[in-house]
Amino acid sequence: MSVSRRAALAAAIAAPVLIRSVPGIAAGTDAGDAAAVEQAVDALTKALLAADGPALDALVLDGLSYGHSSGLVQDKAAFVETLTSKRSAFPSITLSDRSVSVVGDDAVARHVFTGEVVSGGKTAPVHIGVMQVWHREGGRWRLLARQAFKI
Repeated sequence: MSVSRRAALAAAIAAPVLIRSVPGIAAGTDAGDAAAVEQAVDALTKALLAADGPALDALVLDGLSYGHSSGLVQDKAAFVETLTSKRSAFPSITLSDRSVSVVGDDAVARHVFTGEVVSGGKTAPVHIGVMQVWHREGGRWRLLARQAFKI
């Protein structure tokens, strides 16, 4: 069977994209990297629940861009202060439909974030999609960017 150069080129271009689009699989990475990112996501979730300033500070990079589903974007200082001041609190958080794709020292984690938020004395349900960008620095995965979106 003969394969045209065009078909071979198309297959070569599509293969990495298809591999990365399968949840939990990324080209050129081992399961250990993805598991380490999952652990960082879990640690961030615990820090959000506890409003743990030192843990939040350790888990996010100084250049953090933290986007909310409302359109508000916060830097690291504003993100941490909002939680540690208790202006916003999360009594419950559940993550579902999780996936991680690792490319070198960067990773994209996606999930559905369900729970409750207390803000201004009012409790409201939360059900949003989230994309996080993690960067490996000194062997640790730290959050560089997060964008939430309505689903």
